[in-house]
Order: sequence, then structure tokens, then C-alpha cells
Amino acid sequence: MAKKSKRYRNQLKTVTEEAMSLSDAVVKVKGFTAKFDQSVECVLNLGIDPKQADQIVRGAISLPHGIGKQKKVVAFCEDGDVEAAKKAGAIEAGNDDLVKKITDGWMDFDVAIASTRVMGKVGKLGRVLGPQGKMPSPKNGTVTNDVITAVAEFAAGKVEFKNDAGGNVHVIVGKQSFDRQKLVENIDAFVNQIKKMKPSSSKGTYIKKMCLSATMSPGIEVAV
Repeated sequence: MAKKSKRYRNQLKTVTEEAMSLSDAVVKVKGFTAKFDQSVECVLNLGIDPKQADQIVRGAISLPHGIGKQKKVVAFCEDGDVEAAKKAGAIEAGNDDLVKKITDGWMDFDVAIASTRVMGKVGKLGRVLGPQGKMPSPKNGTVTNDVITAVAEFAAGKVEFKNDAGGNVHVIVGKQSFDRQKLVENIDAFVNQIKKMKPSSSKGTYIKKMCLSATMSPGIEVAV
């Protein structure tokens, strides 16, 4: 385990075991100083069985105030949509040429969007994009009939999420420099989205635990 910095250890001493209200937790996280504008992450521990396919919680959301960072987006689309996709924010767009470029090793992007009409060509990239979590999927809105809108949303910071093997869902909800209210509203939007996605086969308490943290700061438990 990596040794924690003195700054981190000092911050950890100020964290209580008692869960805080969302508003107080945001204030606490914003107060954790660093030499850069840290990202703020929300983690939900869900009462699901990650081994069951019908209990996977996966999707994407455009938060009310964005996340303070633009993403590098590529678009697999028909030739007639290439220029529009680039105007919407795609750093690269196309089909055969883009598939070849990625097959040859280019991976300098965060999100890949694909039109349903060219998804057949994109399928061959599964072994390359899948392990990095960049393979387009209808479940998180990256395979769509409206590539232009999807590109604009993801380029502006639309975030994807998927539960891990422990039933946790992680998502960036903004920057420390955001106003407290904007962070609260972003987090509320994310939590409400997760609530709407509760699998019908999930029994018992659905949201079991919630934590906030900054990039290099301790986690704060939030009352749920």
C-alpha cells in the first residue's frame, strides 16, 4: 500500500466516523486543500449482486453543472455526419479510417460514440476497446441513432458509470472549485438517477452507503 502524505494524514484526523449531511460533506471535501483543483468523486455502495446480469447498474448522465472537464470524444459515423460530429466536439470522426487508426494503436481519447448504422464495423474493435472501457454500448448511450447529440453531451462532460465487482458505483461530480450548491445539485442528480435504475430483482436496502472524496483527500461518509 502506498504511503499517505503528511497532508493526507492530517486531513484524515479531521474526519469523523459519523455520517454527515450531504451539504456538510461537500463543505468538508471542499476544505481539503491541495496544489491543484481536485476532482470530487461520489461513490455509492449498492445492495445488488454484481454476479447477476439482471442486477448490473450501468448508464450515463449529464450532470446539471457538468464536471469541469471536457472529454476527448471520437465518433464512428457515416461519411455524411463526419463534419457535423467534429463541429459537435469530436476530435476524430469516420468509420473505416477511424477503425483502422485505432486498430493500429491510436487510443488518445476518452469516449467512443457509434452510430447504430456503422456499429457492425466497430464490433471488430471489441478486444481493443473493451478492456479499456471504451467500447460503445447502447446501455450507456454511446451507441445511438443521434450521434451528433451524443458527441456534444459527452464532449461537455457527460459521465458514464457501471458498478464494480463490489457493487460500488463511482462517478466524478465536479471540481473542488465548484460552488457548494452546484456540487450538491450534481450529486443529487446522480443519486436520483441511480435510484431510478434499481433492479427489480434487488432485495433489501438498495443504497447502503455513500461517500464523497477529492482526488488526493480522505473519503467522507454521507448519510443516506
